Amino acid sequence: MQRSLIIAAALASIASGAFAQSLGNVTLYGRVNVTIERQKFGNVSNTVMQNNASRFGLKGSEDLGGGLKAGFQLEHRFNINNGAATNAAFWGGAGVSEVNLSGGFGMVRLGHFTSEAYYATADYVSLHNHDTGTSSDALYTYLGRDDSKVSYRSPSFGGATLEIGTSVSSPTQDDTLDLALNYDAGPLHLGLGYQKEGDANQFALRGLYEMGAITFGGYYQRSDLPVIGTADTFRLSGMYAMGATELHANIGRAGDFSNVANSAATQYTLGVNQNLSKRTKVYGFYTKISTDIAGADFSSFAVGVRHNF
Repeated sequence: MQRSLIIAAALASIASGAFAQSLGNVTLYGRVNVTIERQKFGNVSNTVMQNNASRFGLKGSEDLGGGLKAGFQLEHRFNINNGAATNAAFWGGAGVSEVNLSGGFGMVRLGHFTSEAYYATADYVSLHNHDTGTSSDALYTYLGRDDSKVSYRSPSFGGATLEIGTSVSSPTQDDTLDLALNYDAGPLHLGLGYQKEGDANQFALRGLYEMGAITFGGYYQRSDLPVIGTADTFRLSGMYAMGATELHANIGRAGDFSNVANSAATQYTLGVNQNLSKRTKVYGFYTKISTDIAGADFSSFAVGVRHNF
């Protein structure tokens, strides 16, 4: 009996070592983000628990030698209030499922992932809550398919990086183009994004500047969509940091589409974040979306907790 226990312990130790070695280059990460909100849509008010893009994921890489690496990322989105997946596909929706190869030439990515044009513009200036939940940017025009995507990301050239991607076309889906250019020079951060899907396209420019405790930024977007026409969207955002406390404000305005009357909208958010650590914060905000359509306005008072891991 004693000898059997020793053999079993030895085998368990060997298996544990092999498992740890096989997962040595894999990272588990995630975000749990939830708010209690008093929401008003038109004349109807409700108190709800609101999920804010909670997620968990795995990512890792293997050094292939000669400066070449293989990598992957798998990310799942879920509702923290009931545990349900936010998309029918486990890794789908706003999640990620990609494999990539990288080296001195840059990076080639294949799979399902979010538009880099969006990350370079609208997401970059959404400072207070990662552009999630009811206070996320409701005015930005997002085009393109995130699935069956092939993308190339360049190395950095003097602070500038380029990424260009497309979704593999099919008989029932339009060709897509996703283009992003980012430039970082000390406190100055600039971005450009362009998306095209069939006859629809959008172009956006972004700037952000860090000046001590103050950070401010914004973007301009021009959208051109079939049937409904063209429209211009602007957003300005700012943050003032006092130690662990952050004060946030942003305002956005989307003009009328040229062929659709009363399609303009305005959105603003005021928020405060209290960072309890580098990974955890408690926060509150008020956000409001105003339109020219009777009964379509939305607003929300919210308090919440976000924890990254």
